[in-house]
Amino acid sequence: MARRASYFRSSSLTVSEKLCGVLIPVVAVLDVLICAIAGCFEQHWARRKPAPPLTDAARLALNTPFNVNEIEALYELFKKLSNSLIADGLIHKEELQLALFKTPSGENLFVDRVFDLFDEKQNGVIEFEEFVHSLSVFHPYAPIEDKIDFAFRLYDLRQTGYIEREEVKQMIVAILNESDTLLSDELLEAIIDKTFLEADADMDGKINKEDWKDFVLQRPSLLKNMTLPHLKDITTVFPSFIFHSEEFKSCEAYFPSYGYT
Repeated sequence: MARRASYFRSSSLTVSEKLCGVLIPVVAVLDVLICAIAGCFEQHWARRKPAPPLTDAARLALNTPFNVNEIEALYELFKKLSNSLIADGLIHKEELQLALFKTPSGENLFVDRVFDLFDEKQNGVIEFEEFVHSLSVFHPYAPIEDKIDFAFRLYDLRQTGYIEREEVKQMIVAILNESDTLLSDELLEAIIDKTFLEADADMDGKINKEDWKDFVLQRPSLLKNMTLPHLKDITTVFPSFIFHSEEFKSCEAYFPSYGYT
């Protein structure tokens, strides 16, 4: 009890801001995912698989904050993850869960939601382009609107265009269970009450997209939970991924990085 009580009394943040810190842990999960996979490549980088086609890398760099070299680095991470259980070059939900929790089995609502949002085609697998596009939301230079929208969709479990109390409760419980943190039902309900009081502007018992946007924009610190700083230059964080071919340099000059530099 002391552990959970101290968490909610230990800073000047409002209860709802602390709740959102719990509610938007996806950046921490992705950070673990990228670093875990990259660690394997740091040990075995000499056995790199072929890079994505030049035109694909250039096209992705044109439409995301990443440059061509960073697209290449992400491809290496993707290939490792997508072949961990099934060698088909696609990320299956079991592979994502294995990378995050060291086991491919078991139910996890948070993993389900992250996977569903990355699986943009809704065909049960994550392709490389989907992987890059979804990770780009967490880039420091990604538009704030994209970050806000991703976070909203993460907790709109029923995809109704609203975040409802039961959805918030389900997600909090799932996340806290993974972190071995427990809250009493009374405290949990009090936190949700406070959050809806501050975020539900029209007091209809649901948080719509405009409510959510206004709520987050008034609390800029919450957006830090939607940013992975090292995505700004993943080739520096993981130097074994740096590529020096003149071909890619000339291509990157021809396809600039969409004004994000």
